[in-house]
Amino acid sequence: MLLQPIRLLFRNLGRNKTFSALNIFGLATGIACASFIFLWVEHELSFNHQFSKRKTIYALMQSGQTDGKTITEPTVPILMPADIISKFPEIKSIARIGWDSKQLFILGDKMLTQQGQYCDPSVLSILDFNFIYGTHPSIAAVNTIVISESMAVAFFGHENPVGKVIASRSKAPWTKDGDFMITGVFKDFAENCSYHFNWISSFTIYDRLLFSGWNKWAINMPTIIEAAPHADIAGLNKKLKHYMASKLEGSTLTTFVSPMDNWNLYSQYTDGKPVGGKIQYIYLFSIIAVLILVIACINFMNLSTARSEKRAKEVGVRKVSGASRRQLVRQFMLESLLMSFLSLCAAMLLITLLMPAFNMLTGKTLQPDLFKPMHQCFLVGIGVTCGLLSGAYPAFYLSSFKPIIVLKGLKMKSGIAAVLMRKGLVVTQFTISIVLIVATIIIYQQVNHIKSRNLGYNINNMMEVIIPQDIGNHFTSIRTALLKTGAVENVALSWNPPLQMNTGSDEYTWQGKPPASHFQVYDMGVSAAYIATMKMTLKTGRDFYEGETVDSNKTVIINETMAKLMGAEGRIGATINRKGFPGVQVIGIVSDFIFNDLYGSGGPVMMVCMPGAGDHMIIRFKNGTNPQKAQNAAASVLNAGAPGYVFEYKYVDDGFNKIFETETLIGKLVTVFSILAIVISCLGLFGLASYTAERRTKEIGIRKVLGATITSLVTLLSYDFLKLVLISCVIAFPFAWYALHAWLQDYAYRTSIQWWPFATAGAGALLIALLTVSFQAIKAAAANPVKSLRSE
Repeated sequence: MLLQPIRLLFRNLGRNKTFSALNIFGLATGIACASFIFLWVEHELSFNHQFSKRKTIYALMQSGQTDGKTITEPTVPILMPADIISKFPEIKSIARIGWDSKQLFILGDKMLTQQGQYCDPSVLSILDFNFIYGTHPSIAAVNTIVISESMAVAFFGHENPVGKVIASRSKAPWTKDGDFMITGVFKDFAENCSYHFNWISSFTIYDRLLFSGWNKWAINMPTIIEAAPHADIAGLNKKLKHYMASKLEGSTLTTFVSPMDNWNLYSQYTDGKPVGGKIQYIYLFSIIAVLILVIACINFMNLSTARSEKRAKEVGVRKVSGASRRQLVRQFMLESLLMSFLSLCAAMLLITLLMPAFNMLTGKTLQPDLFKPMHQCFLVGIGVTCGLLSGAYPAFYLSSFKPIIVLKGLKMKSGIAAVLMRKGLVVTQFTISIVLIVATIIIYQQVNHIKSRNLGYNINNMMEVIIPQDIGNHFTSIRTALLKTGAVENVALSWNPPLQMNTGSDEYTWQGKPPASHFQVYDMGVSAAYIATMKMTLKTGRDFYEGETVDSNKTVIINETMAKLMGAEGRIGATINRKGFPGVQVIGIVSDFIFNDLYGSGGPVMMVCMPGAGDHMIIRFKNGTNPQKAQNAAASVLNAGAPGYVFEYKYVDDGFNKIFETETLIGKLVTVFSILAIVISCLGLFGLASYTAERRTKEIGIRKVLGATITSLVTLLSYDFLKLVLISCVIAFPFAWYALHAWLQDYAYRTSIQWWPFATAGAGALLIALLTVSFQAIKAAAANPVKSLRSE
C-alpha cells in the first residue's frame, strides 16, 4: 500500500530538486528549532526531579516590609526550626542549609577549593542523597563530612574514602583549620538542581559566627522541611503566617512554605505571593516553538501549491483513469507525511550537529536522548502533526482540479479562497517574524537599560577575592603592600560581596521610631576605605578614619533610604541602637546604591566600621593597568601573606553580567529563532513568488514585447508581495506592543517602548521580502519572451 506513494514521492523529488530541497530544509529547520526549545523547556520543568521526595519538600519563606515594599526571601530565623518541629504535626523533618561556603581541602600535596554547605544532619534524609559509599552516613558530629563523587575522585581516585580524614583550611573567617572524617560519598547532583555542593558538614560550625549578645531570632538562614504524609499545607501556612509576632514583639514578618517544584519556576514574589519567574520564559518559548512550526508548515503549503500546476496533468490523468478525489487526497496526504518524516530525519541530523553550539549558547549540557520514550513520542508526534497540517491544504487543493480543463492545457483559475489562503499564509508568516524581531530589540533594550543604570558605585576594574582569616588578621599590612605594587588604586574588606546584602535585622531603633514600626535594615561590616574603593558618593558627613580604632564598632555610615526612614534622626550625629549592643553613631550618609535585586531600588543600609572583619576583599585596580599584570601583582602579595593558599579571583563586572544571565540568554535565543523564522518565511515567499511568476509567464512575455522594461516588470511582480508584508506590519505592531508592554510590567526598573524598534522590524521585513521576491521577479522579467509566447 505504501510502495506506490513512496515511488511517486521520490519521482517527484527528482523532478523538482530545488523545490524539494527547500521543502525538506524548511520543515527540518522548523522541527529542529522546536526540538531545541522543547529540550530547554524539559530541562527547566524537570528541575529538582532527582529528589524522590520533592512533592513533600518545602522551603520556609519570610516576607517583611522594607522601604514601603514587601520583600520575600527564602530564609527564616536560625532558632525557628527547633521551635516549630514539635509544635506543628504537619512537619515531619526540618533542616537548616547554610550559605554557600568555599573551603580549601588538603590531602598530601593535593589542594583544591570545593564549594559546600554546613547543614543539619536531617538534610541527608530530606533530600534523599544517593550514597555510593557509606552504610550510615552522618554529619551529626562537628568534624564529620560527606563529599560528592567528583570530590572523592579528585582526592582519592576511585577508591572508597569512607573513614579517611581530609584536612581543611577554611576561607571563612569564623571557621578554623581542622580535619574532617569522611562518612559518605554521594552521587553528584544533576545540573538542573537547586543545590550544587561538593561537601556537607555539621551546621553547628555556625555557632562560632554568632556573638553571644545577638538575638538569634533576628538572624536568618535558608531552611527546608519535609511535610508529613497528607499534611494540610494550607493549614500550616495559616499557623506560620503570624508566627514571628509571637517571638519578636510587634514583628510584622509573615512566614509560609513554598513547594520545591516552585523554586525554579516561580521565584519572583509580589506582596508575598509568587507571580512568576522562569515559568514566563517557558510559556514564551513554548509559544515561539509552536509559531516556528506553524511558519514551517505554512512554508510547506506555499511551496506545494507553487508547483501544483506541474502536477495538474497528473491529477487529470489519474482522475480520467478512475481515481476518486478521496484516493487522490490519501495519495497526497501520504506523500506529505513521507516528506514530513524525511524532514524529521534531516531535523535529527541538524539537532545532532548543532547540539554542541546550542549547549554553548544556553550554558547547559542538554542531550537529545532518542531512546527516551517521551522524546520518541514527541518526534513521531511532531512528524505526523506537521505532515497532516502542512499536507492537508495542498492535498485538497490538488485533488480539486477538473480533468477536462487541465488535459486541454488550460490554466487553472485560482478561486478567491485559494488566493486568499496563500496570501493569508504569507501574512501570518511575516506577522510572526516581525513580532519576534521587535521582541528581540526590546529584550536587548531592557537588559542594556538595567546594565547602564547608575548603581551607586563603579564595578569596573574591581576584583573580589575570598580570603582566609590569615589575611584578615593583618589586613593593614597586606593593604599597604598591595598599594605599593603600583597597580592597585584601593583595597577594602566587607562581610558581603559587592552587589549583595546577606544580613539584616528589624531590631534597629532610634529616637522617635514608633514602637510598632518594623522593617528590615540591611547591615554589613566593612573596613575603612570601603566607600572610596567602591567609589560610592558621600552626600554628607565623613568616611571612616583609616589606621585608627576610633570608628571600630562605634560608628556607621547609612544610605539615603535609611536616612529617609529615620525621619528627623536621619542626620549626622544620630544614634542607632540594637538590643544587646551599644549604640552606634551616624557619621556619614551615602547616595543610594543597588544590591540584591538589580531591577529594584535597594533598601535601607547601614555600614559598620569593623577593621579586619569580613572574608571578601575588594581590590580596585588603576585605570589603564594591564589586567593580567595587575592580577599577578595582587596574587604575589596575597600568597606572601598566606603561603600555600590557593586564591580565587572574580571580577565584579563578570558577576554583574551573570545576574542577567537569564535575560541575556532569552535575548540570544529570541534573536536566533527570529532569524530562522525570517529564513523559513522567505522560503515560503520564494515559493509564492515562483508560483506567481509561473502563472504570469505569458503576461510577462506580452508586456516585454510591448516595450515593458525589466524594472517595471520587477515592480509589477513585487508590489503585491510588499503589500502583504505591509499588512503583516499593521497586524504585528499592536500585538507586539501589547505583549512586550505586559512583559515589561514585571520589572520595577524598565525601559520605555519607543517607535524605532517597530520601524526597524518593519523596514527589515520589507527589505528581506523585496530581496527574496526580486530574485524571482528579475529572473522572470529577464527571460526571453519568444520562449513563453511561441506556444500561442
